[in-house]
Amino acid sequence: MTHPHGSVPTPGPHPPQGPYDAGYAPYAQGRPAYDDRSRERYRRPRDGAGTARTALIVHTIADIAAGFLVLWILLYLLGANQANVFVDFVESVANGLAWWSQDIFTMDTEGLRVFLNFGLPAIIYAFVGHGISARIRRL
Repeated sequence: MTHPHGSVPTPGPHPPQGPYDAGYAPYAQGRPAYDDRSRERYRRPRDGAGTARTALIVHTIADIAAGFLVLWILLYLLGANQANVFVDFVESVANGLAWWSQDIFTMDTEGLRVFLNFGLPAIIYAFVGHGISARIRRL
């Protein structure tokens, strides 16, 4: 393209729009605001890192839940001080996690009752959490 006042080379990909424009067209007609190359720069690679991270989170939450239940069983069976703040905290978390399994087993021996009523949810949380985690990893 030539300039009306003489020969001026086109400096950019767009032809000059007028005597005041030397090839700069910030709002070029017919061109999208972005092209495929600019979108590729912001795409995350699909290497499975997100899936592995999600599986790890599920696995960790299941292990923490089972750990609190097992810790409460140990504290109870070893006769930990029920008035201690830490023991009270572990008991309240364990009761919150095992609310659905309270009094499934009604035994005369209190230690066996606590072991079974809190041990069953610990096993279920561990197996279900690890199973879901393994299933997520296969996606």
